[in-house]
Formats: sequence, C-alpha cells, structure tokens
Amino acid sequence: MKSARLTAFASPLQLCELPIPQPSGSEVLLRVVSAGICHTDLHLADGGYDAGRGEKLLAADRGVKLPLTLGHEIVGRPIGSNQDYLVYPWIGCGTCRVCGEGNDNLCAQPPILGIYRDGGYAEYVLVPHQKYLLPLNGIDPLRSAPLGCAGLTTYSALKKAGELIREEAIVLIGAGGLGLMALQLLKAMGGKGAIVVDIDKAKREAALRAGALDTVDALAADALHQLTTKVGGAPRAVIDLVGSESTAQLGFNALAKGGKLICVGLFGGAAPWPLPLIPMRSITIQGNFVGTLTELGELLALVRSSSISMPIVHTTLEQAGPTLEALRRGQIAGRAVILIPPAQ
Repeated sequence: MKSARLTAFASPLQLCELPIPQPSGSEVLLRVVSAGICHTDLHLADGGYDAGRGEKLLAADRGVKLPLTLGHEIVGRPIGSNQDYLVYPWIGCGTCRVCGEGNDNLCAQPPILGIYRDGGYAEYVLVPHQKYLLPLNGIDPLRSAPLGCAGLTTYSALKKAGELIREEAIVLIGAGGLGLMALQLLKAMGGKGAIVVDIDKAKREAALRAGALDTVDALAADALHQLTTKVGGAPRAVIDLVGSESTAQLGFNALAKGGKLICVGLFGGAAPWPLPLIPMRSITIQGNFVGTLTELGELLALVRSSSISMPIVHTTLEQAGPTLEALRRGQIAGRAVILIPPAQ
C-alpha cells in the first residue's frame, strides 16, 4: 500500500510502499476513504511544540517514534463492508481509571492513531477495536474526516462553555478551520453567536460569511476595546483556538470577573498573565484536548440534524507533503482532506 510517512523530524513526508497491515485480536483493518490534514500534523512533523521562554516540548520526549504514518482524522471502510465509518482516533489504554470513565482522550498512555501508531495518510489503517468506529449513516465520507478532530475539538470546547452559549455572545479567537467549524456548531447548538478575532482580513471575512456576529482585528491597537464593545461588555466565555501568547493575553484581558478562558490552540508559548489576577478576578482557565467518544457520537447526531458543512480542500496522498506546507503558510481556507481512491 501507499503511505505518506514521516521518517525524520523537520523533514518532508516520504511517499512509501508498505505491506498492508494484518489485523489481530480485536483490530479492524480499514481501507481509508479520506484523511484530514491537521495543524497537529505540522507540530509532529516539526518535532514538537513551542513551550515558550526558549524551550520546546519535543515529540520524541512524549513517546512519538519514527517512522510514522501521520493522520488522525480518518474515514474508512472495513474490508468486506460497504459501510463508511468515522474513526475515533483518541484511543486510550483501556485499562486505567480515566478510560473506564469514558475519557480515553485523557489517558496517560494513549495509542493515538497518527501520533503514537500509524494513522490515515495511507491506503489502509488498523483500528484497535470496532467500538472506535462510528457509522456515518448519510454524512458525506469525502468531507467528514475533520469531524474526528476539528469538529470534536470545537464541539467539546463549546460544551465546556455550558449554557452560557445560549444566553449571550461568546468570543472565538481564530477564524481558520476550527473557527469556521465552531461558528456552525454554535448555531446548531442554539448559541447566541460569537465575535470572532483574527489577524487575517480574509479569514475575518470568511467568519462573517459563516455567521459571526462581528469580527475584530487582533493586531488593532484598540482590539480589546473593540472586543468588549462588540460583545456588549466583558465576555464571560472566550475560546482561544490559536493558543499563542498574544491571543491568550487578549482573551484573558477581555474576560469578565468569573469568566472562563478555554484554551484549545497549540500555536505555542508560555502563559502571559499575572498569577494574582486569576484569583482576584475569579477566572477559570480550562484546557480542551479534543473530546470523548461519547461526544463524537453526539456531534455526528448534531451534524445529521443540521446543515453543518465547512470549506474543504481536497488533495491526494501524493500531495500530502506539499499540502501540509501550504497549511503552514496559511494558504488553506477551511480544512484539507486527502481523498484515497479504491485500489485498482
């Protein structure tokens, strides 16, 4: 089979020929139909994350081993089946307490597809168990791979904001693929809407077309004033889909007393806010690492009942590497998805 494989950190992907993996035990072999290209794949290809203060959180130190087939946003079809499934890739060990509670995504020893074991940038992929396969049942398999990460991540983050999303406008920082997805999910969940912050004019315009109440240029000298004015006061919920020092600072500064900053993005850096202000303003800072298997099921049900569709740029396995670099340069509007045709 063909596979776009990371063979060395900070090096281009290599298109390789590999044996088709053979399932054992509870494993299920899927023919990959489509695979999303995510910013997390860029961090893995680069070898880690910017931890701020001149430090880097290395992928190798977190247990990532090469060579590795990237790709955790996967739609596939089991061999001998005519049913397409969305894969839940955030697999846990299955034996620890958090896995027993249904929080596989928070497992300390997770064999995540595309990160700790081979993923979907290939013609075939092994999934450890049938329970991680969710039937699409009418959802387009050529457009739905990003639901396994971009969709799940934003859905879980919006749920963390609670009933507040139905009571007042929230703030979304970042109008890329995650931001556009979040806007549609917010509407489908009965939310009041969002003010969207981004440094890119074209992305702000895309956010308005996707239903944003208004936008703010994060680079404007009066960005904080604009934000609170357009929200109608200090917001009580800010979801940072970028995760840079500057976006975290803006989100923190904007929050009302008792507000919540939900950190999603992995751009990098160190926390920029003064520690005394957290208790003085009674602020909650909460991380959001994708979501649970149950939440992914909820998301698919929501997609089936709503007109949720995000901009998709289709590419091929042979162009996975160049498309990943285009994502790095900010040239992908929406989400990039690899289409893998059936073997001849």
